[in-house]
Amino acid sequence: MSASLAARAGGLMLALLLFLALLLFYGGNGPGSPVAQAQTPWAAPESEKARNNPVAGDKKVVEQGEKIAKINCVSCHGNKGKGDGAASVALNPKPADWTSKRVQDEPDGEIFWKITNGRGAMPSWRHLPESDRWAVVRYIRTLAGK
Repeated sequence: MSASLAARAGGLMLALLLFLALLLFYGGNGPGSPVAQAQTPWAAPESEKARNNPVAGDKKVVEQGEKIAKINCVSCHGNKGKGDGAASVALNPKPADWTSKRVQDEPDGEIFWKITNGRGAMPSWRHLPESDRWAVVRYIRTLAGK
């Protein structure tokens, strides 16, 4: 092998190693990545926070919200909404604990906005009817302090 060919091969090897080192270091979690974004505080726009829940808080609506949550949310948020579902072990950040003061202190509009838009590992549930998403908010309210 000539000296120039060896130098080129060495340069390519060095570039490859540098690329792999950067890939391992960032792991796809650079500043603009979904993982990095999921680590920052998650707050709805003020206009969304101000939205009032248009569905009644009666037993039928709460039961509907619970049914939807059991179908779509339990794998991450757990059977009791504590953020301890089976899939939560693989998630960072962990799913919200709906029973916590932090979640319970959020306005209905903010919880609805988060359900609708998702972020990081939390999927958007925009495809669910709006009334179903509001029903989930009503259900989450029943979990306060449990």
